Amino acid sequence: MPKFAANLSFMFQEIPFPERFSTAAKAGFKAVEFLFPFDYPAAEVAGWLKSNGLVNNLFNMPPGDFAGGERGIASLPGREEEFRAGVAKAIEYALVMGTPTLHAMAGLFPAGADRAKHRAVYVENLRYAARALAKHGLAFVIEPINTRDIPGYFINHQAEGHAICKEIGEPNLKVQMDLYHAQIMDGDLSVTLKNNIAGIGHIQIASVPARHEPDEGEVNYPHLFKLLDELGYTGWVGCEYKPRGKTEDGLGWFKALTK
Repeated sequence: MPKFAANLSFMFQEIPFPERFSTAAKAGFKAVEFLFPFDYPAAEVAGWLKSNGLVNNLFNMPPGDFAGGERGIASLPGREEEFRAGVAKAIEYALVMGTPTLHAMAGLFPAGADRAKHRAVYVENLRYAARALAKHGLAFVIEPINTRDIPGYFINHQAEGHAICKEIGEPNLKVQMDLYHAQIMDGDLSVTLKNNIAGIGHIQIASVPARHEPDEGEVNYPHLFKLLDELGYTGWVGCEYKPRGKTEDGLGWFKALTK
């Protein structure tokens, strides 16, 4: 059975962020992930992890003006220096917190812009980040995101992500496969997993179409969890879903699989 990590940016929203660590641990999680830790000192977050016996498996690099609607800057021309500064900041946090994997959001593609130019910037930024992270033994992932949740996001399909990673050719750069996004954009999840497992660096889950607990909707998660075991996937599976109600009330699926 895969190892599950609670995504604290989505789960346990009914309590303040610092309290979510202990609540996740009490619920039985051994790992947590979140969008961004930068509102708190790295040492403080590391303390929450240590005191609750948790590991942080993943977080995102600085995304630009997230509150203002930006969703990453990795593909945005003219923002290269800001991106590199974000890489340095993320590495600093990862080393303090013991985080093994970082994700860079690609950003929104402006209507009418030169896609080839944006792609060239994206590739160069990813190459820079991958090499910077490799110096510290860190893994790096990029994530295709569906066009319904984030219209205009630069990268949307699993095949795009894997093609870019192969083009760049850095061994620590892989694709983050959120099965929720992948089902909406591409479907055929079992075959996609089988064909690309070597290039997948992280997996996330949520029901489709509502993005709730993975015990409803159109995706057969018990089948996919079994398949991940068969394929030898040993990484964490991030629970990046929006609970239907109080988070703890919807953890029956998790408790049934981990008891």
